[in-house]
Amino acid sequence: MPDMQRPTLGSASFGLVMGTLAGAALLLLAAPTLVVLVTSFTDGYSLKFPPPSYSLRWYASLIDAWQLQDAALVSLKLGAVVTAVSVVLGTAAALAIGRSRRAWARGLDALFMSPLVLPALAFGLASLVFFSTAGVELSFLTLAIGHIVVSVPYVLRTTLASLAQLDPALLESSESLGAGRLYTFRRVTLPTIRNGIGAGAFIAFMSSFDNIPVSLFMADARNEVLPIRMWQILENSLDVRAAAVSGVLIAVTVLAMVVMERVAGLSRQLR
Repeated sequence: MPDMQRPTLGSASFGLVMGTLAGAALLLLAAPTLVVLVTSFTDGYSLKFPPPSYSLRWYASLIDAWQLQDAALVSLKLGAVVTAVSVVLGTAAALAIGRSRRAWARGLDALFMSPLVLPALAFGLASLVFFSTAGVELSFLTLAIGHIVVSVPYVLRTTLASLAQLDPALLESSESLGAGRLYTFRRVTLPTIRNGIGAGAFIAFMSSFDNIPVSLFMADARNEVLPIRMWQILENSLDVRAAAVSGVLIAVTVLAMVVMERVAGLSRQLR
């Protein structure tokens, strides 16, 4: 066996430069989150980094912040509805597109993915103009429709990735043994793609919960979501409770990602 070549000076320097750039990129991405998280533990009355002293007072104050609680409940309700509908539509679209090689399947794939290509603000404004032209008043329904349109592509993409791992011979064997389509789906297809569906559902929920552009145009006064409420707080008063809410969201998101990684292999479904 030939001796392995030692790393040259050029390859070593390239690795050093790329590693430095990657570390700088990670720092730039993580620094704002860390700053907000540290600031949320301040004992002062203003958003200041570093905090003059540390306390949990602003986390405790969230117990009485009924406006933030109402907005959070609307966001959770909206996320649940959007996730459920997106899973059904995205899974059905993946089953139809993944098994076909015809031009219409490719066209549907591009159509479903188009909301992710358009700028979010442009899509939100276009949705507002569409419903206004149709004479439909803004409500929870219109807000949910807007979120569903931008959430379905996530379920579609992760389900298609899982569906690509399904051996067609398994489907043919099931059919040759007399199993119907529904039974084949429940016992053969669904066990293969369920991790992809779960990963897509998680991403769809997080996308809906954190979607500001669509909510900004599609929400009415009775259905104020949490991101919009936090935006108003920061714009008007710089209330420290907004940082505390951000700390809670960061912790919940990290915990949910860890659970999804253990249960559904989230990182594998996104490859």
